[in-house]
Amino acid sequence: MKIPISVLVVIYKLNRDVLLIERADRSGFWQSVTGSLDALDENLAFAATREVFEETGIAVDHLPKDALQNMHHQIEYEIYPEWRFRYAPGVTSNIEHWFALQVPDDTQVKLSPREHVAYEWLPFVEAAKKCFSPSNGEAILKVFSEKKE
Repeated sequence: MKIPISVLVVIYKLNRDVLLIERADRSGFWQSVTGSLDALDENLAFAATREVFEETGIAVDHLPKDALQNMHHQIEYEIYPEWRFRYAPGVTSNIEHWFALQVPDDTQVKLSPREHVAYEWLPFVEAAKKCFSPSNGEAILKVFSEKKE
């Protein structure tokens, strides 16, 4: 059963383009990297690093130490009914912790085909609008609202 605590990682380049990935199980559902903790005591930054590598092939540990930033923001959202079977009976909500990851412009993406079928680098405002999850769009906008021009 999945743990109802997850991470969302907004991956972006210096030019403010954001990586979006399309879900394999829902055509047209574009999102940032997301994933549940593997254990209740798993460190959130470790979970974010693991999920980024699993879903995109990007190795956070090969980037500068401060590339992955904990945004110190979390939300609680209702799990879509069609995905609740993955969780313990009665679990209907998830707590998601937000992270941001700056990557070099020449970063290569290698998707996990069982999870995602396509990716795009988009200007951050366009990326925020394209996300199927409104909170994912909010996370993208929050990354850039906190950055100095």
